[in-house]
Amino acid sequence: MISKQLLDQLPALQVCLPLAGAALCALIDRRYIAWVLTTLISFAMPVIAVMMLIQVMTVGPISYAFGGWEPPFGIEYRVDVVNGFLLVLISVMGAIIMPYALRSVSAEIARNKQAWFYCMYLLCLAGLLGMAITADAFNAFVFMEISSLAMYVLIALGRDKRALVAAYQYLILGTIGATLYVIGVGLLYAMTGTLNFGDMAERIVAVEQSRPVLAALAFITVGMCLKLALFPLHVWLPNAYTGAPSVATAFIASTATKVAVYLLLRFYFSIFGAAFVFEDLPVTPILLVMSVAAMFAASIVAIFQGNVKRMLAYSSVAQMGYITLGIALATPIGLTGGIVHLFNHALMKGALFMALGCVALRIGGCRLDAMAGIGRRMPLTMAAFVVAGLSLIGVPGTVGFVSKWYLALGAIEAGWWWLAFLIVGSSLLAVVYIGRVVEVAWFRAPTGIAAEATDPPLSMLIPTWILAAACIAFGLDAGFTAGVAAQAADALFAGLRQ
Repeated sequence: MISKQLLDQLPALQVCLPLAGAALCALIDRRYIAWVLTTLISFAMPVIAVMMLIQVMTVGPISYAFGGWEPPFGIEYRVDVVNGFLLVLISVMGAIIMPYALRSVSAEIARNKQAWFYCMYLLCLAGLLGMAITADAFNAFVFMEISSLAMYVLIALGRDKRALVAAYQYLILGTIGATLYVIGVGLLYAMTGTLNFGDMAERIVAVEQSRPVLAALAFITVGMCLKLALFPLHVWLPNAYTGAPSVATAFIASTATKVAVYLLLRFYFSIFGAAFVFEDLPVTPILLVMSVAAMFAASIVAIFQGNVKRMLAYSSVAQMGYITLGIALATPIGLTGGIVHLFNHALMKGALFMALGCVALRIGGCRLDAMAGIGRRMPLTMAAFVVAGLSLIGVPGTVGFVSKWYLALGAIEAGWWWLAFLIVGSSLLAVVYIGRVVEVAWFRAPTGIAAEATDPPLSMLIPTWILAAACIAFGLDAGFTAGVAAQAADALFAGLRQ
């Protein structure tokens, strides 16, 4: 039986364990020991996250005050159904990826840099979990920088020299996004005198119509839209995903942009309040236009990509449009669709990028023309790709259908029938670019190095299929994902004001 003392420390352990592990990995020169340590810590993270989510669902939100300093005077970690759901997502994705990482990292990263890779991975994991769990606006910025700096290194460790350019580009734009965010937080602090989310939500009511508060909202919105790669602020993402090692791409695509969405949700609904943001200000039309543009423009660009990894990177930009569309609808059912798509997109993209990592292990890259007939030589790998691809399209019975169904219902509920048709129309574009890969991989004769390829080791294949199977399982039974997303949406509309 777990003691109450240990249960009380779970919020701190969620962040401190990967931070301590990163420090140890930095001192370890042996890649296998670093991998074992990273894997053990990664497996502990979902256990902690699930225990906290269960406690939140049964008892209520968890508040953890560091150093005994009660909020708002000290830093508070607060877990409710919104970020509890996100903590489970981040930690589960990290745990699934680690068995896959041993072989993939060995193939794609120089031997003397592999222990360093695991150090940066744990640092990135700690930063993302910290952003999700903290209830302090400036502390969120600190964790944002920790995760971002680690991500820059993870991307730069890619074997292609263009990875360095991609990492530098992401560094510049990521720094701009973080700077805009911290300027917004500074303005809010100047007007409210607090950095604690709950206290800020209470005090902002008296000054919400002031120019500094409106400017703060604008700065935070643009900064977070840069971080989540919303069109047209997405230019860093395709190069970063393409140049990064396969493990890094799968992890970053599944988690990093999702945490940026969470922070945007937290400020919009919990702090500023939905009525102020979506009724008093023109946030809905702005987000709506950017979301629809992302859904179509990025999907069209994806169709013409010759590198499948880059194709899926542009697809991620399009999928972020669906998530922000749910925010723009600003209704419980629309927001539920956006939150559940946040979870479902992590499963889909994780499976797709891990399948491509398996292909890269065997043929040395992800060029579409080099993948001719690869489905015949790597049937299990490419079958997982097809399952995740169907989910991306939104075929009934998959997680993608669940998300888009909720979004379409939200659009219809708002009286925007035309938007429901646009959701379906943009999904048809995914049929084209996923169909290109399926046609090349399964309906052409194997040529070149692809003719000698075989499915990867089970250590890579099993994690890939776990995510692919989850795309079907949570598509056929969305009770957990959609149910928790609906509760999260209700909690966001309720806000933090007591």
